[in-house]
Amino acid sequence: MLARSRRRGIGAVTGYSCDLKMKKLNLLMVAGLVAPALGCGDGRTPLVVYSTHGREMLVRAEAIFEELNPEVDVRWLDMGSQDVLDRVRSEKVNPQADVWFGGPSYILARAVKDSLLEPFRPSWAEFIPARAQGPGDHYFAAYETPAIIEYNTTALGADTVPQDWDEILDPKWAGKVVIRDPIASGTMRSIFGMVIQKSIRETGDTAAGFDWLRALDAQTREYVLNPTMLHEKMVRQDGILTLWALPDVLVDANAGDPLGYVLPTSGTPVIEDAIALVRGSDQQELGKRFIEWVGSVDAQLMAANLVFRLPTRTDLPLDSLADWVRDVRERMVVAEMDWDDLAENGPDWMHYWDRNVRGQGAP
Repeated sequence: MLARSRRRGIGAVTGYSCDLKMKKLNLLMVAGLVAPALGCGDGRTPLVVYSTHGREMLVRAEAIFEELNPEVDVRWLDMGSQDVLDRVRSEKVNPQADVWFGGPSYILARAVKDSLLEPFRPSWAEFIPARAQGPGDHYFAAYETPAIIEYNTTALGADTVPQDWDEILDPKWAGKVVIRDPIASGTMRSIFGMVIQKSIRETGDTAAGFDWLRALDAQTREYVLNPTMLHEKMVRQDGILTLWALPDVLVDANAGDPLGYVLPTSGTPVIEDAIALVRGSDQQELGKRFIEWVGSVDAQLMAANLVFRLPTRTDLPLDSLADWVRDVRERMVVAEMDWDDLAENGPDWMHYWDRNVRGQGAP
């Protein structure tokens, strides 16, 4: 959304003097004291990208886009989707990023309401479903991200893993579940939102949904702060089950980590993973060029075949797609979700969960 660094500081480029400058710049950026558009002395124009996509994806995207655009210096900062929203919101008067790359569409919808995004309709918009297109052309989904049940394949066999969400609440899994802290995670907010919306549809109230989350809390050994820590704990078997996003599991398994996944049989929230132009940024035209590239056929195939993103484009040649893409599309059951409702009420639900559920599940 790894037992290796998922973070690369903005502007960490080659060259001794430039590295020193960028190390200082990174510290200032963290403190929010300076804009990232300072030059590096190599004549290239900085393009600043805030992203949720992790090192594997961003390193490849940076390298390919810079090869196609040698005058551009891509600088990215990887963080959770809620963190991106908070940061872009805090920088509204003096935008630091040019592109917001990755995150659930319902979180970007909140950014639209706060006038944080610039309308831009890329040429590839005509090849993606209507559900993947934000209102007023403010954002478009480049990928779809299903939530899954992840497990440690050394500790569990495929035939013993929970096949659906409710099975995780079996007492035999107590203390064996680790979860990414949902306050900063769009993936976890989507899963929690699915549970609460189901409760509202079936009972007219959120109570049953929060009861389910309270039961999950009782199973949970720990809430971890970031995806890197989650990965490390799953590999070390500090936890052997978690709820997470499909791309990260596929990347980790491809790297040799003992991790597998289950697509829940009753359905899963499929996150429309969007990209947008930040309003008022310094490099609007370069930002548009980057967004155009992300949705291009070549970039979509790269993302699917090399870094395990499920593309939204419906016109990609099937014989060019990896086997896992076809398999997931055949087996994935899409859960009913009201993303507008989640965008509006999700923050209140998470506040209630944090105050009244976290750490209070039955022993």
